Amino acid sequence: MVESPAFGAAVRQCVVNAVVPAAKVPEERSFAMRSLRVVAGIAAVSLVLAGCGGDDDDGAAPGGGTGGEFSVYVCEPEHLVPQNTNETCGAEVLGALFTSLVDYDVGTNEVRIGAGTASSVESDDQRVWTIKLKEGWTFHNGEPANAAAYARGWNAGAYGPNAYGNAYFFENIAGYDDLQVPTDAPAGTKPAATEMSGIEVVDEWTLRVTLKDAFSQFPVTLGYTAFYPLPEAYTGDPDAFEERPIGTGPFQMDGSWQHNQQIRVQRYDNYAGTAAKADAITFRIYSNVNTGYNDLLGGNLDIMDSLPPERLGDARAQFGDRLIERASSNFTYVGFPLYDERFADVRVRRAISMAIDRQAIIDAIFNGAYTPAGSLVSPVVAGSRDNACGQWCTYRPEEARQLLTEAGGWRGSLVLWFNSGSGHEKWMEAVSNQLRSNLGISSISFKSLEFAEYLELLDQEKVTGPFRLGWVMDYPSPQNYLQPIYSTTGSSNNFGYSNEQVDQLLARGNAAETVEAGIELYQQAEDLVLADLPNVPMWFGKVQGAHSNGVSNVAIDAFTRIRLAEVTVNQ
Repeated sequence: MVESPAFGAAVRQCVVNAVVPAAKVPEERSFAMRSLRVVAGIAAVSLVLAGCGGDDDDGAAPGGGTGGEFSVYVCEPEHLVPQNTNETCGAEVLGALFTSLVDYDVGTNEVRIGAGTASSVESDDQRVWTIKLKEGWTFHNGEPANAAAYARGWNAGAYGPNAYGNAYFFENIAGYDDLQVPTDAPAGTKPAATEMSGIEVVDEWTLRVTLKDAFSQFPVTLGYTAFYPLPEAYTGDPDAFEERPIGTGPFQMDGSWQHNQQIRVQRYDNYAGTAAKADAITFRIYSNVNTGYNDLLGGNLDIMDSLPPERLGDARAQFGDRLIERASSNFTYVGFPLYDERFADVRVRRAISMAIDRQAIIDAIFNGAYTPAGSLVSPVVAGSRDNACGQWCTYRPEEARQLLTEAGGWRGSLVLWFNSGSGHEKWMEAVSNQLRSNLGISSISFKSLEFAEYLELLDQEKVTGPFRLGWVMDYPSPQNYLQPIYSTTGSSNNFGYSNEQVDQLLARGNAAETVEAGIELYQQAEDLVLADLPNVPMWFGKVQGAHSNGVSNVAIDAFTRIRLAEVTVNQ
């Protein structure tokens, strides 16, 4: 998932005040299957049936929690249809409005089935999967959140004309291709089908999913927003649904999305899981992270999951034990627009990478809070390697200048791109100073835009220089750090990068007999990508958030999402 505009990200956890290890934690799940172990952190799976979103009473008053309301910092979401939401600000809001099929252990990242809306996810061959849903779950308008609702959501996500950003999550389901319009078809051509043949509603609470190929990690993916259900009301008016989503979660919309201002939600009293503690939440939308931080300091905002990096020292003094710092799955990189011939020579890309002193920037600007990235996969995920990138991600300014000279040098200006208002200005300036000093590129300028416009230009391949982006895992697997970003058809491949060998290795890793067996193949694919270097790995981040005295039990998980239902308003 493309991370939010801010440098850091926040994640929510079921166990309040539990320390999140070095990983971006999805929610807990557990599942049974023949001879198969699947782990969020690629560790052994634990069949834990209880967890957040379960049916047990946690002491809250019947039909409600402890009351009160609080406010949360977010940026303007790009979308609020789950199948089209692949950035963290939209996902934060949807986390309040929906309950996922499975959850992930906050401490270990292990998949837990039973903590979400699925009671079991089983397969005998890792290709045909049977999902048993818990009965009694409903949407906020009273519609049952049954197998048909999940089929509706997944088919909408896969339907080509919708052009939803999370469509790639359904590519491995049989019949996906029939929902796409051939690239050479005349304008106005519709797909051959509107429903995937691999999605079968067996009965009201049972869904059978047939994949094109065996995919051992399929259960690991099911906590992601793309796999949320959709009510019949979505089909009638998708645009209206986007403005006022109808979900299955502990909170429901209170009015419509007030763009660039706020989104309000209130507790859903007929929620089938454990009731939220607070009565309501206001997601306050900011275009500048420092404005949000000032509101937090002034008591006008309750929770912020991503603090301005340059103010972390101040935040430690200001907030004390109300500061939340823990490892996350956040990965920051600087990408190259390979569709621009100036970056076609890999020596140019390697030179830029070797000319950047990542540790010096971290020490000077981020108070040493982050870790220089020597790979593409976060250390919180099993299968990550400390220095897979080797010399190409090591600060070697003399070798960098020599490489650039061998490539013919750099002529003209260099434009560095980043999204505005989110604390990236200082470190991008530091990068520019190092490139001037170490590579002799004298003319360097900056282009910064609001996040939504920035993403749109990236998608349209209209960015003209190295660009800042980040990634927060959708689920804890090396595959999630590689396929969406570096495969030829990856939804977040903003470089124009394509390597047939990488695509083949990713496909083989996906079809491996077990998750563990796929790791070696994913690592081989990562080695090829690092040799091509379509982007410069910069650093792996931490959750760095804080909250006011008005709330307690605030937990942010490695997915950089707040466990909103657990937050208690101090009365």
